[in-house]
Amino acid sequence: MWWNRALNDNFLKIRSALLIAFLLSVFAFLLPFPASGRDLAPLDTIAVAELPPEARQTLAAIERGGPFPYPKDGVVFGNYEKILPLHKRGYYREYTVRTPYARNRGAKRIIAGGEPAHEFFYTSDHYASFRRIEK
Repeated sequence: MWWNRALNDNFLKIRSALLIAFLLSVFAFLLPFPASGRDLAPLDTIAVAELPPEARQTLAAIERGGPFPYPKDGVVFGNYEKILPLHKRGYYREYTVRTPYARNRGAKRIIAGGEPAHEFFYTSDHYASFRRIEK
């Protein structure tokens, strides 16, 4: 009968669509993907002497344990961009680098990793890129 053929055609279309969706999801799952942005390109480095004077002042304040001029200095940095090496939450802390003539905290930060801090990263573009600070 004609309705059996129509039902059978719809069933085949649905079954084919589900099979294609399943195969695409399996294929997407098997594709290699980087665990972090660092896998795509290693971080550049910057020597302490190459940092702006304000960043060197912030780094010195971190190493001596403060005081810090901004209330948010020392808060946990979440590394949501996944550009820095992956660690458990709380490993990284962020500190503001004073930006001359800025009315707010500006975009420059130093990120300190470890407790006590033993690795440091500088960003001048509010977390879009980082450079490892070499001492």
